[in-house]
Amino acid sequence: MILGGTKVRAKIPVIRNFFDQANHLLIGGRMAYTFLAALGRGVGATRIEEDLLPEAGAILTEAEARGIRVHLPIDNVCAKSPDDEAGAAFHPGDVPDGRMGLDIGPATRAAFAEVIAGAGSVIWNGPMGVFEKPAFLEGTRAVGQAVARLSASTR
Repeated sequence: MILGGTKVRAKIPVIRNFFDQANHLLIGGRMAYTFLAALGRGVGATRIEEDLLPEAGAILTEAEARGIRVHLPIDNVCAKSPDDEAGAAFHPGDVPDGRMGLDIGPATRAAFAEVIAGAGSVIWNGPMGVFEKPAFLEGTRAVGQAVARLSASTR
């Protein structure tokens, strides 16, 4: 299961609905930063759903208990804002202070593609970054290309 986009709140029912079917949960987009923050990771100035930090933590705990591997960004494309395409830069690890995580980085793209390549079926909902801006669309493109290469069932 691949989830992205901005709102954790909208994806909680989707995640819980597919817990019995998923082996891997790949989380990108702005919603990934709420999950990262729930783990105590630095998210810089990225907007997160602070009221959902406990719920995000509970989802991560439940996924682990069910044997579902959760994959979160290990590197990011960051800038001061989505409009700061000229300032877009790759950052490994946590998002630096004063910057926003706006796309998954190249190591995350590769890791997600590797998991996708081994999938028997894929459900994908939401982009991996601010794909409307050229500086932040590569994560969504990479995941889309990985899914397109599959002969497995996709939705």
